Amino acid sequence: MEKKPVEALRLNEITKRFGELIANDAVSFSVSQGEVVALLGENGAGKTTLMNILFGQYTADSGTVSVFGQTLPPGNSRAALEAGVGMVHQHFTLADNLTVQENITLGVNPLFSASLGKAAARARIVELSERFQLSVLPEARVANLSVGERQRVEILKALYRDVRVLILDEPTAVLTPQETDDLFATLRQATANGLSIIFISHKLHEVMEIADRVVVLRHGKLTGGARTKDTDKHALAAMMMGTETTPPDIATTSPGKTLIYLQNVTTPDIGNAPGLKSVSLALRSAQIIGLAGVSGNGQTAMAELIAGMRIPSEGRIILRGETVAAWSPRTAVQSGIARIPEDRHKTGTISDFDLTENAILERYTSSTFSRNGWLNWRAARGFADEIIEKYDVRCPGADTTIRLLSGGNMQKLILGRVLEADPQIILANQPVRGLDIGAVNYVHGQLLAARDRGAAVLLISEDLDEIMALSDVIHVIADGRLSPGFERGSMSPAELGIWMAGQGFDEAVVHAT
Repeated sequence: MEKKPVEALRLNEITKRFGELIANDAVSFSVSQGEVVALLGENGAGKTTLMNILFGQYTADSGTVSVFGQTLPPGNSRAALEAGVGMVHQHFTLADNLTVQENITLGVNPLFSASLGKAAARARIVELSERFQLSVLPEARVANLSVGERQRVEILKALYRDVRVLILDEPTAVLTPQETDDLFATLRQATANGLSIIFISHKLHEVMEIADRVVVLRHGKLTGGARTKDTDKHALAAMMMGTETTPPDIATTSPGKTLIYLQNVTTPDIGNAPGLKSVSLALRSAQIIGLAGVSGNGQTAMAELIAGMRIPSEGRIILRGETVAAWSPRTAVQSGIARIPEDRHKTGTISDFDLTENAILERYTSSTFSRNGWLNWRAARGFADEIIEKYDVRCPGADTTIRLLSGGNMQKLILGRVLEADPQIILANQPVRGLDIGAVNYVHGQLLAARDRGAAVLLISEDLDEIMALSDVIHVIADGRLSPGFERGSMSPAELGIWMAGQGFDEAVVHAT
């Protein structure tokens, strides 16, 4: 007789409202011990809200959460932790002024206790980071880490606590294909030993690979589910969106003139983050240049340089044939460079501003929104309303404070702000991070349309599938060094992965000598 699986987790009739918005509407599902359940849904479907209720960070209006038969008190994160629930958030919950080790052990032992057991804690962190291929220095200060390194700390923080139910919210967003494979292998081993996992991801091929079962939310309601062995990516996408979704057609184009050229540019290292090392790169009209690499290898330096937030210590920036004498964010904006920043919370928006104010952040001095020193709020509100409608930003209205939006909807507003300005040069840094498949296809279509109109696009992404699908030419960055350009279709993921690990650069040096 087949043994009945042990129920590790049950969410029963969970309902949560924010004013008139129903984020979760009587949601119920369970997870068995040793099972991986993928939680799918479009942006704003209520996934993150539901997980925050499970983890005790939100209090449900009604419904209960049980872990191994124990009903948890609502809104109590410590009770969830003590019951063995761990969560890796989509948006980081780290203390910038503390080290990696202090963040990971925070709450496990008194922070300033002499008996903290720092050596044992460090050894455990190093062991976990090696086993899960999540490389990070325990002594590094979080403020100096890249976005990808911060996500690794979040994963390690959960694993350090010997969790029994682990919630992973977009955990592979900044991992290479090889690192994702290593993580999945370890997760399989962990589930074989009884760990239960809720896996939230918009990468459906990963869902099909790692999950035993999927449940789908749409507009806050549980609308379906299936075992992965009985479905496919197309069926899951249709279940999520309520309709079929198709990626945009990608036509070949002939690149035009060079709009901006980095000539042998070097920038200083900042903390543990490498600067650029004698990098030369041309961004040409009607071309998408993809920049692939493991997070923390110089992408931030490249993005900040293009955006005017860094200046070269060596080399030149040549803009439309003229060497730039003074480079700054104002100069970059006035030169027609539009940016989709990597961190939508820290550098993409002002959290206490509403959607209208955030929509005009980089254009409020333009004649469209300003007259004789006075802001034209009617025009600004109209612009925000247009973005909300066109980019399907799920919100009560343009006067909504932007911090109340989900991460995906916040990203949609930023994308609309950038693309509706019809820029000549687009810095797209992780443009679809946290977006559902329908929004991803729409954004990709908009970037391709901008390219076809003659814009030069620099696409920075740790999602290798995205880079390979959209880029006309791919460069790889590793430790601040830039690879040669590879034409679309000329390199496999494995071959690009070799360059991402830095080995291609070493082999190139050997061949050159």
